[in-house]
Amino acid sequence: MPVQDDVNAVRQAVTALKRAVDGLARHDADTNDVRRLRTDVSRLSEDVDLLCGTAVPRPAEPTQIAPREIIADTSYAHDFWIDAEDEGLGRADRR
Repeated sequence: MPVQDDVNAVRQAVTALKRAVDGLARHDADTNDVRRLRTDVSRLSEDVDLLCGTAVPRPAEPTQIAPREIIADTSYAHDFWIDAEDEGLGRADRR
């Protein structure tokens, strides 16, 4: 069997694994385990490309940026801080 046939077989297996993980992700949503599986499959694909050369240039995957939380620059109500603790010292009334 020529080397290119082996390379194609590996690429097809990685593609099938990616599809299987995507199908699994539909059931388990976005858990740490699914993210780790997707990362592992991506690394397998990259390893094949490094070993055998890139088959077809892939478009860059978009990066997801977490939405920013805007905190208003206003004073907090006094009772907001009632049970707050100083860093490791306990509540203020215990001193």
